[in-house]
Amino acid sequence: MTVRPLGTSPHPSASTELLNRFSSVRQRTVQLSAHLRPEDTVVQSMPDASPTKWHLAHTTWFFEQFILERDPAYVSPNPEWHFLFNSYYQSVGPMHSRPRRGMLTRPTLDEVRDYRSRVDEAIAERIVRHGDPELATLIELGCQHEQQHQELLLTDIKHAFAQNPLEPAFAPDAPRALSMAAPALGYVPFDEGVVEVGYAGDGFHFDNEGPRHRTYRQAGSLANRPVTNAEFLAFIQDGGYREPTLWLSDGWATVQAEGWSRPLYWDEACETEFTLHGRRAIDPHAPVCHVSYFEADAFARWAGARLPTEAEWETMAAGIPVQGNFQESGLFHPRATSFETALGQMYGDVWEWTMSPYVSYPGFRPLAGALGEYNGKFMNGQWVLRGGSCATPADHVRPTYRNFFPPHARWQFTGIRLGTDR
Repeated sequence: MTVRPLGTSPHPSASTELLNRFSSVRQRTVQLSAHLRPEDTVVQSMPDASPTKWHLAHTTWFFEQFILERDPAYVSPNPEWHFLFNSYYQSVGPMHSRPRRGMLTRPTLDEVRDYRSRVDEAIAERIVRHGDPELATLIELGCQHEQQHQELLLTDIKHAFAQNPLEPAFAPDAPRALSMAAPALGYVPFDEGVVEVGYAGDGFHFDNEGPRHRTYRQAGSLANRPVTNAEFLAFIQDGGYREPTLWLSDGWATVQAEGWSRPLYWDEACETEFTLHGRRAIDPHAPVCHVSYFEADAFARWAGARLPTEAEWETMAAGIPVQGNFQESGLFHPRATSFETALGQMYGDVWEWTMSPYVSYPGFRPLAGALGEYNGKFMNGQWVLRGGSCATPADHVRPTYRNFFPPHARWQFTGIRLGTDR
């Protein structure tokens, strides 16, 4: 990525802009967790999820480890916590077991909040007084990293609250989306030919988004909107979860082992779903969410379609403004909406599974040093999703953004957009 360096004597406007960016992201994380009780922040409901307190601490550790620790004179206020809040950076040092993050009753939530304040003060001082050519780049990476964890904080606390028989609401007073009929499902064709994908420009992007390169795209079409709850209910009622010919082998094995019969958070009657607002009636017109790659692929096969490739998705999304139902709306749930363009809801609401495995682009080079572990080492056994969700910060998404999860994962706001051959 390219970010204007601050230099050894940062220009006041540049340092102010960077400090505002850093402060706003850090404050947003605190705001999202502000009304949680201390007991809420310790719970880890499954190995794939992390406690809220751990998210608050790990994002702080990231700034401390990759920015403050670059200065030999820096003294960490809590060096013994490095082991607790390192996520997966093997080149930095050992780490606490991921499935056991919920065992960390200490440090307390107040101590973690104090840790955040101390590191924030040190970063702010570094921005104002000790700028260097790499500082803006590293801080922006840290902000983007924290925005990823803001989304994870929301999806992880949702999963935790869903395990509680009381089904507490994360945001009981949040606004409700207006109910409206989804536009009729249609398809937008595209021609075959050589296309360019990947990031090109001077703004921020993760290393896995580049380099920009050419690839061949077969002729096909892309659905004008995501699959709705009503359409997925028809798949259920037609026996979709009971028909092995619709499923990939590992998908069918997962359905049998886990007893899947509906999307995550739906009740057995397929009438209500658990949301961050508590349990609510399922809106038939809203995009279906919390479905795995296996479920998305099976539905597409049942519908006589397929999932799009990430190159198809990206080239069709190019030029469409990044607008939609993001975290800032406060809805924290997908909604039905109307649109006047050919393709609607390309951004926000639900991450859309593609049929593309998460692998490197031609010429990919990870970042140097420990930060090279950020994305590249996960290019195995995962699938690409595009577009962001209702839990994603609006300024965190780009047409080239490549999210990725294993095919069984469904606790994220993941949905379906169909594609076809022609």
